[in-house]
Amino acid sequence: MFVREPMDIDVKSMVQGTICTGNLVVTGRLVDASNATLYALATSDQLEIACIYKPIAGERPLWDFPEGTLAGREYAAYLVSQASGLNIVPFTTLREGPFGFGMVQEWIDIDPSVDLMELYSKDIPALRSIVLFDAIINNTDRKIGHLLPTSQGHIFGCDHGVTFHVDNKLRSVLWQWSGASLHESEILLLQGLRSSLKNELGVVLGEHISQGELRALDARIDALLLKQVLPIPTDDWPSVPWPPF
Repeated sequence: MFVREPMDIDVKSMVQGTICTGNLVVTGRLVDASNATLYALATSDQLEIACIYKPIAGERPLWDFPEGTLAGREYAAYLVSQASGLNIVPFTTLREGPFGFGMVQEWIDIDPSVDLMELYSKDIPALRSIVLFDAIINNTDRKIGHLLPTSQGHIFGCDHGVTFHVDNKLRSVLWQWSGASLHESEILLLQGLRSSLKNELGVVLGEHISQGELRALDARIDALLLKQVLPIPTDDWPSVPWPPF
C-alpha cells in the first residue's frame, strides 16, 4: 500500500511511524546523486512506504561544510520547515538502516503532467514559499530538479544537505521575487520562527548543526525582518547552482 496526499491524521501518523520504525529494505539507488542516495521501502504490518535513505557512511566530505553531516542538515531543514509551517520538506527522520545511521525521507510522487522547466520560473505562492524557506536555511543548492510538485498542487522541496552555512551561500534557480517586499503573513511567520528558536526548536537544532550555524540562522531571520524583502543575488557568490537542473 502506497499512501499519497491528502491523508487524514491517523493515516499520516501511521505513515510516519512506519518510516521511523518499520523494516527498511533498499531496492535501488539514484545514480545521479553525488552521495549515496538509496530508494527504499519502509514496511510495517499495515503499510509499505517508499522512502529515500541517505546513510551517513555514504557521504563525501565537503571542504566548506567541515562540521556535522549532510543527514543532520537534511533533518534540521525538515525541523525548520515544520516549525515555520511552510511544509516544504517531506517527512524526514534520522534512524538506523541497512547501511548504518542516516536520513530517511518520505518519497513524493510528483505530478507527471507538470513540466519542471516551465514550473520553476512561474509567479505562484508555492514557489515563493520555497524562496523564503531557502533564505532562512541558506540553501546553497536549490535546483529545478529539487522541486516536487504533487497532483494536489503542493510543491515540496528535497536535497537540503548543503544548508545552514555561517556565510551567505544562497544559490537558487528561484529569483523571480528578488527584492520583493515581504507579505505581512511572511513577517508573522518569521517572528514566530524566531521565537521558536529561542526555545525548544533551538535546542533540537543544536543537536544537528553547529552553534555557529545556529547563530547564523537566527541572524538571517533578524536580517529578513529588518530589511523586509526577499533576497537579492550578490556578486560575492554564484547565485545559481550548476548544473541548474
